[in-house]
Amino acid sequence: MTRLFDWIVIVAAIFAIWLGLYAYAGDVAITPPLRTFAFATELLSRPTFWNNVGATMAAFAMALAISAVAGVTLGLMLGMRRFAGEVAEPILSSLYTIPKVTLYPLMLLIFGLGMSAKVAFGVIHGMIPVMLFTMAAVKNLEPVLLRTARVLRLSRTQTALSVLAPALMPEIITGLRVGFALTLLGVLIGEMFASQRGLGFLIINGINVHDVRMTTAVTLMVVVFAVAANGLMLALDRRAHHFA
Repeated sequence: MTRLFDWIVIVAAIFAIWLGLYAYAGDVAITPPLRTFAFATELLSRPTFWNNVGATMAAFAMALAISAVAGVTLGLMLGMRRFAGEVAEPILSSLYTIPKVTLYPLMLLIFGLGMSAKVAFGVIHGMIPVMLFTMAAVKNLEPVLLRTARVLRLSRTQTALSVLAPALMPEIITGLRVGFALTLLGVLIGEMFASQRGLGFLIINGINVHDVRMTTAVTLMVVVFAVAANGLMLALDRRAHHFA
């Protein structure tokens, strides 16, 4: 009951801020909630809109898969080698803090326009957090677990499946949750710079032609999707930590 009340308060606060921004800026910058919901509903009935949704989801799925697999694999490799991990961690942390917009000209030269550029933008945003969380999980692994596995004469496969996986999974899932959000952000920004399809393109095109209804409605739908997906992953994250 308390959690439901908290959600009601948060939603009410969001709508109050939204209405306040509309009262301050007017139709030139934002549309009010009811008109935004009405136009969003209209967009959902347009096949062309779903084509753009499909383009974004395809790029996002590819970028997320690459970020997850490469991030976890490289994180495990660096984490298992203490010296390599100590050298790589500050470098990765520094790269993570660099504004990614500075890399866009280089990425466009390498990948050009289209799907490959969007996927690349997503990967450079999402892979490093996954690597850092995975390395931290390995670094914080209790040595007694590995000693116990050696005492029990477990094979490498048995050690990985029955000891390492349960111990590392909670932190890895947290990294994947963070990587999920940042990968989505990267793909959307990539569509703004390097694509003529997708939800990011709809947002930037709406800004360019001053279609406030389009910009506000698409932004709202992206936010709703991101919040819902993050909520599901947060529940999975908590469940993994609960059973850890």
